[in-house]
Amino acid sequence: MTSTAVPIERPRPRRAAGNARAPHPAFYLVLVVLFAFALGPIVIFLFNSLRTQSQLATDPLGFPTHPQWHNFLDAWRQASMGAGFVNSAVIVAGTAAGVCVIAGCAAYAMSRLELPGVGSAMAYLLISTALPVQLFLVPLFFLWTRLGLYDTLIGLIIIYWAIFSPFATLLLRSFMISVPRDYDDAARIDGASEWGVLFRIILPIAWPGFLTVALVASLSAYNEFLLAVTFIQTNDRMPISTTFFSFQQGYTQNYALISASGVIMLAPMVALFLLLQRRFVDGITAAGLGG
Repeated sequence: MTSTAVPIERPRPRRAAGNARAPHPAFYLVLVVLFAFALGPIVIFLFNSLRTQSQLATDPLGFPTHPQWHNFLDAWRQASMGAGFVNSAVIVAGTAAGVCVIAGCAAYAMSRLELPGVGSAMAYLLISTALPVQLFLVPLFFLWTRLGLYDTLIGLIIIYWAIFSPFATLLLRSFMISVPRDYDDAARIDGASEWGVLFRIILPIAWPGFLTVALVASLSAYNEFLLAVTFIQTNDRMPISTTFFSFQQGYTQNYALISASGVIMLAPMVALFLLLQRRFVDGITAAGLGG
């Protein structure tokens, strides 16, 4: 009995790290240009907040030789930014919590339950995310006035729920589709209800998606201006975006204090994003891979 010898492939030697082709210098040049384009305005904005009004007029693009740190304290006091931060905190927390609840329940129903018309519902969500919010300003204004929700924080939060929930639903649905249904069946065999499956099975697995949704909704609600300036008129209820706008309109000549107040406004959300950016990117990537 003859045996046929099977040739054994030898592993090819790996290319040494030193032999790898270095990127072209133009690649680094493009990165430097993009870096300067992205951070240049922010750096100039920060420098302007540390100057006096005379220094800002003579050298608007230079480095502040004598930083005026008291500009931040003066801007905080004169712009009443403390009340604006409190109102924004309430709006951001209410928006993030409501969007997570609404989008979480809708995404669970669309991804785990056998419901008719899921395709039509997804088409509706896609269309609603594409429509500009300016189309609804006039009817919302009259409706909110009749319901007593005009010039209230809860009225503005409800509008944010309606605006940010469609995208959040599509995002969370992508997370939940990637979870195997065998987990659901095993939980139901053990006697779990639909709420039990949602809270004990889906939420522990899809929590990066909820974190991403909460971060996106928080950033959007914090930076939103058009609806805030339209539906909030009382100074004590204004969020930080409209507080900054009112301060800018009242102190149009003191650009150093305006820059300082702008830096104060940007600092919390920049710090939050830098703190959670890894989770944010991982959540977006996982949602894209979930289908």
